[in-house]
Amino acid sequence: MSASTALEQRALGQAERQPAPPREYLSFKLGAEEYGIDILKVQEIRGYEPPTRIANAPSFIKGVVNLRGVIVPIVDMRIRFDLSDVQYNAFTVVIILNVAHRTVGVVVDSVSDVLELAPEVIKPAPEFHGVIDAGYITGLGTIKNGQEERLLILLDIEQMMTSPDMGLVDSGF
Repeated sequence: MSASTALEQRALGQAERQPAPPREYLSFKLGAEEYGIDILKVQEIRGYEPPTRIANAPSFIKGVVNLRGVIVPIVDMRIRFDLSDVQYNAFTVVIILNVAHRTVGVVVDSVSDVLELAPEVIKPAPEFHGVIDAGYITGLGTIKNGQEERLLILLDIEQMMTSPDMGLVDSGF
């Protein structure tokens, strides 16, 4: 074995042992729950402005807005998740996302923080049957703040936004 091959194998072995780097998530609230999405999918965060309604769109698609010349569909995640008491107030925001080469806005109750989570604090999501397809949940992140712990439900927002039941793919939006 040559010296360069031995060095390459040693470097490869060290690379395999290094833990995966932490990832950043934008956390937001929907009702009482806190969710997180990959920060790399987020283009910007805007205050809520009533969009232009589209006839015959599902109730969770509030309409469209013109964002610097791009027509952006606006999905109210609270309605999509069947939350009661959906209100539009000073804390209501729209997260503008880049998913599947498209721009989509999602309405949430409020944006909390950008959090860095190491892979070891993310646990697999349990199987459950509810309004959120478990296939859209990538895991549950544990966030420690002193003695307090809270769970962050991590969503695969791209998979969710491009799913057939959202009606955003090949729908003309």
